[in-house]
Amino acid sequence: MFSNLKATVRNKETWTAKNIINFLVNNALFIFMTIAVIYIAIKNPRFLATSSIINILSQTAAYLPAALGIAGCIVLTGTDLSAGRIIGLTACISASLLQTVDLANKMWPNIGTLSIFVVIPLVMIIGAAFGAFNGFFVSKFKLHPFIVTLGTQLIINTILLRYVKMGNNNGAAISGLDKSYTKFIKDSFVSFGDISIPNYVWIAIVLTIIMWFIWNKTTLGKNMFALGANEEAARVSGVNVMGTTIAVFALAGAFYGISGFIEGARVGSNTVNTGLNYELDAIAACVIGGVSFVGGIGKIRGIIVGVFMLRLIFIGLTMMNINQDYFYLIKGAIILFACALDMRKYLVKK
Repeated sequence: MFSNLKATVRNKETWTAKNIINFLVNNALFIFMTIAVIYIAIKNPRFLATSSIINILSQTAAYLPAALGIAGCIVLTGTDLSAGRIIGLTACISASLLQTVDLANKMWPNIGTLSIFVVIPLVMIIGAAFGAFNGFFVSKFKLHPFIVTLGTQLIINTILLRYVKMGNNNGAAISGLDKSYTKFIKDSFVSFGDISIPNYVWIAIVLTIIMWFIWNKTTLGKNMFALGANEEAARVSGVNVMGTTIAVFALAGAFYGISGFIEGARVGSNTVNTGLNYELDAIAACVIGGVSFVGGIGKIRGIIVGVFMLRLIFIGLTMMNINQDYFYLIKGAIILFACALDMRKYLVKK
């Protein structure tokens, strides 16, 4: 009797130890990043000052729309390497159409300054068109999204290079933005005492609510997760595979367009490098937040946490005076580590 009791206790201890190890391994990235944040805060107390927190939240909001868009592509077991170039193109288009009327080197002097409520839907349509283009090639020809969006990235990069040389611009940075544009993005609708939160933070919150609703309350969201989990089962269940894929990529493109509109005013001086490699930040944030490349797995709150953690780390590294040449190395390491942990979870479940 006592030997059976000892065996039972021993098994429970082993199971508990296994659970603890699994928990630590599965959450190793979050644990490591939390330790890094604590270390940075100790080394530089300004890191957690109010102004620094507002800066972190603002940068999180700036990068969030792109991450929300690309997350849907990852849920479909894909990705989107063209995101950064779409953001760059739509940022430059937004800036060029919203320059001050009396600017000496205005890019398009004959069209004046358009209303922001004309430019916003325009860049969303442009982004959605490129997204739909990606989705069509992925679904129609069964090409891997990596290859399709890599090709689209190069095409859009060429379009962007040519666009900034059009009109009176001649390849110069597109600046001299109209106040209606910069105020709409960078001013504050709501302030809390001396704390001003830029408008694009509120825009990002609205976009997050919209995407949460699409993912959780619409047929498109349900079909997206079903398709990402098992394409053949989804097809047999009556899911329109091509329509869903095109819609998800088009939605992502529309969000890149909004992100480009925000960046145009936030950066203030737009060049061909605007938005460059933003897809890396978006992908890294998604995998940190638990959006799985295995497909069919992801939550909006995870994406928010992923973007926030990534901004927290990189702003902290900047405040620690770490050479920015190493930032791409760190991003790459985070992506590889997060994907390895994600695949481990999948293999354990399988």
